[in-house]
Parts: sequence; structure tokens; C-alpha cells
Amino acid sequence: MAHPNKHIREALEYGKLHGWRFEKAGGRAHIYGTIYCRHGHSDCLIFIHSTPRNPEDHARRIRRKVDRCPNPIGA
Repeated sequence: MAHPNKHIREALEYGKLHGWRFEKAGGRAHIYGTIYCRHGHSDCLIFIHSTPRNPEDHARRIRRKVDRCPNPIGA
């Protein structure tokens, strides 16, 4: 999960600490990978870009999405 940008790398680690799962995209994909919520919500996934226009903003959006994940399904 070693993203080339340190801000995004730290945001992915933040998601991992909160139970989110990261899947790296295949070699021919236009994205770096996808991070999924631990509860399986269909709206809780984030496409991680390899070279976003503003890496700091992309990292902030990742953290914000992790923080705003709703309660577990069925809870």
C-alpha cells in the first residue's frame, strides 16, 4: 500500500487503522486502488488516484469519508 505521495499514504494508513480495506488496482487501471469501509456500505468506497491534481485535498477527502462512515449495517 505504499502510495508515492506521503499525504495519501498517511490517509490510507488512517483508513486502515479504522478498519477500512485497501485493494490495489491492476497494472492497466487508471486509478491506484480502492479503499472500502469495513461495514460493507455501498456508498463507502473511495477511488484512490495515482497522481491527483492536489494530493493534500485528495488525502483530506479520504480521511473525511472514513470519519463520516455510518454505523454498521443492521445496527
